[in-house]
Amino acid sequence: MEQNIGLMALVVGDYDDAIAFYTQKLQFDLVEDTRLSETKRWVVVKPKNSSGSGLLLAKADGQKQETYIGNQTGGRVFLFLHTDNFWRDFDYMKAAGVRFLDVPREEVYGTVVVFEDLYGNKWDLLEMKNGTS
Repeated sequence: MEQNIGLMALVVGDYDDAIAFYTQKLQFDLVEDTRLSETKRWVVVKPKNSSGSGLLLAKADGQKQETYIGNQTGGRVFLFLHTDNFWRDFDYMKAAGVRFLDVPREEVYGTVVVFEDLYGNKWDLLEMKNGTS
């Protein structure tokens, strides 16, 4: 049996703001943007050249969901953006105005730094060392 995680829903406040952040500041590809109703869209973004999982940008539907925007994991790092060139992506993201919460560091598993998306969700930008995942 073969399985994989296709999409992960990320609750956002506004579709267009989220698309702009992910495509411009993180250089993700906009894979799909389909209107489902007057208020809902099916919006999928993925890291450039990725054949793996993507993010379904899901606009909060009501006050309860709005409380989770930017804090879907209780303040922990939520998502891990793997890269084949840490410094290239770090420098681009920094110049694009992405907010980093600390300085890059070398760990046993690779080079890493924590950043926030436009809503405050924490991410790791991470270049793994060979042989680790």
